[in-house]
Amino acid sequence: MKCENCTKKECSKKQKNDEKQNTSVAALSANDENEEKNEFHRLASAKIFLSDCLACDSCMTSEESARIFQQNQKELFRILNLNKKCDTSKHKVLAVSICPQSLPYFAAKFNLCVNDAVKKLCGFLKNLGAHYVFDTTIAADFSILESQKEFVQRYRQQNQEEHALPMFASACPGWIRYAERVLTNLVTPRICTAKSPQQIMGSLVKGYFARQQNLSPDKIFHIIVAPCYDKKLEALREDFYTPLYNSQDVDCVLTSGEIVQIMEQKNVSMKEVAEMAVDSLFGEIKEGDIVRHDGRRSDGYLEHIFKHAAKELFDVDVEEITYKTLKNKDFQEVTLEKDGETVLRFAAAYGFRNIQNMVLKLKKGKFLYHFVEVLACPGGCLNGKGQAQTEDGKPDKVLLSQMEEVYAAIPVRLPETSMHVHKLYQDWLEGTDSKKVQETLHTKYCAVNQTASNVDIKW
Repeated sequence: MKCENCTKKECSKKQKNDEKQNTSVAALSANDENEEKNEFHRLASAKIFLSDCLACDSCMTSEESARIFQQNQKELFRILNLNKKCDTSKHKVLAVSICPQSLPYFAAKFNLCVNDAVKKLCGFLKNLGAHYVFDTTIAADFSILESQKEFVQRYRQQNQEEHALPMFASACPGWIRYAERVLTNLVTPRICTAKSPQQIMGSLVKGYFARQQNLSPDKIFHIIVAPCYDKKLEALREDFYTPLYNSQDVDCVLTSGEIVQIMEQKNVSMKEVAEMAVDSLFGEIKEGDIVRHDGRRSDGYLEHIFKHAAKELFDVDVEEITYKTLKNKDFQEVTLEKDGETVLRFAAAYGFRNIQNMVLKLKKGKFLYHFVEVLACPGGCLNGKGQAQTEDGKPDKVLLSQMEEVYAAIPVRLPETSMHVHKLYQDWLEGTDSKKVQETLHTKYCAVNQTASNVDIKW
């Protein structure tokens, strides 16, 4: 039996019909040294099977498979245990960064407003043993700003550079894995080189924040709380590893659902957790209310890049974006008309069926779009398989609807208006167009040799 997203004729995706796919929690015997150790190890034994991930086993090496199994609660409790030992030389500063699309899940699940939800989540994580809890919105600011600049550059170079356009968004790791392992050179030169918010947050925490705290990057254990399992794959990429310190920018990714599992195992009531303010990367300053970017179910790359390009390239101020739904609600387009001519044509393609149709058009030379916001999850990031799922693995439509309402109600802030971003460009990155910006905020996506791929498969 093949998974719904597979493009292989032979699929090695694991089938776990006789046990729950999301977690398997095993209690230790009564001979454990003490109750505390028993609790840590009981929670730590939970595993995430690859069947929970959008990328199937065929796209992974055996080494990657082994490392992905380590991306679970076991790593968190290993660090918590380590920090309780007498040898302080082995202690780690535990930093947790929370994705904006995870917050509506906690708000909807526990019937809280989003600002109360993030404060209670912060309180829970700190009571657990986290030293710092951050919001990754500032990382998305950088990713969007760099994507905007790159699109304008590519648009102006489209007559000189064969693969300048269309440009594909790079924020979704499921899409990136699929592009590199299956679509290869057809797509990879067209992927935006800006890092995803997750990995920019990794650079911020292990780079800027570590320097501010006079810490070596390897002394920080950095966890990301994210809506989908593919973020675990992204954290393992070699281009997000610093050999000098033997340190990944992101050490472990836990899904929103995995955090709730820990709460349930510890019998924690969210409403009884004391609220704590989210930390800032800038010392003693605490973060204010949660803000988000334009975009109904994601970080809003399409909206921000479209408005920026309209102004920068054609001196047109776009206040509101009008979407045109095409084959389904997860494939929509936006256009800009000037002097009777369509000068910008953008699309949002969510879910692998829409992605596949998009790629087939590209292969046949019938692709009209300048930019596509590509997300592997149908419905976008809020519908990540690490949160909006029922116990049998199906989308929780009621919860998802509540999450969308919560997310839509969060105030929008333009990345260009963030004073912290402007400060970091100068103090950390040596200017907006420096070599350090390219080294820190950008990467390169390349085709990976893969056998038995077939982009012509019918969905």
